[in-house]
Amino acid sequence: MATALLVKGRRDGRDIVKVTPHSAGWRYVGFEAYRLARGEGLTLALRGREVCVVVLSGRIDVAAGERSWKDIGGRANVFDDEPPYAVYLPDGEGVHIRAVSDAEVGVASAPGGGALPPRLIEPQSMRRTVRGTGANQRFVCDILPETEAAEHLLVVEVRTPSSHSSSYPPHKHDTDAAPDETALEETYYHRLDPEQGFVFQRVYTDDRSLDESMAAEDHDVVLVPRGYHPVVVPHGYRSYYLNVMAGPKREWHFRNDPQHEWMLKR
Repeated sequence: MATALLVKGRRDGRDIVKVTPHSAGWRYVGFEAYRLARGEGLTLALRGREVCVVVLSGRIDVAAGERSWKDIGGRANVFDDEPPYAVYLPDGEGVHIRAVSDAEVGVASAPGGGALPPRLIEPQSMRRTVRGTGANQRFVCDILPETEAAEHLLVVEVRTPSSHSSSYPPHKHDTDAAPDETALEETYYHRLDPEQGFVFQRVYTDDRSLDESMAAEDHDVVLVPRGYHPVVVPHGYRSYYLNVMAGPKREWHFRNDPQHEWMLKR
């Protein structure tokens, strides 16, 4: 049976959503999200996997071995116009997170366990760009791009205004053909404002052997094992998503859908 591409998030409780390579039916990307009440703790058990802990909102302490980072974060929510704090860890075994305030945390993971040092990734180090024009405009923040050290992980967040399209024109990265295209698995962790909203996301291939359209709600994850994957935001709602990508080569090269690439040449 094919893996379902839409993974529903829980609307209450500590554990929001969890994707593993086994549950997704692929090799690299893992993603987990948690909501922590003030004073609540969480210990990760991700031996042999590198981890990027993203403080989506609130403030947390992070401890790993002899290293610790106190009271990091600060955004009220993911729609604040400021980058997050994040922590990169070469191995996700025995990492402890404690909420200093009510907080939401995203945990990206990929094969790792290597010799890179753990580090705090501060907001001022993150590159922010505006992508697209008109109703295709969105706001991008590179949390862990390929220009920064990691073994496999790439992490980025995107805010998309009401009535806009995102990840558009449709593009894909499922073929090992660098520098034209690289093979990267990807997850989309969706947040909506107001929270009762939804976005539409389509995942499809050129030959339509994969062609699924779904309504993703607040805290849902969409899996992109291959193919193009545009997002459309209905009127009245704002969209946020956290992307995690990983594959055999840590480079992001993509191919636009040739049927829709014309709009970039206008």
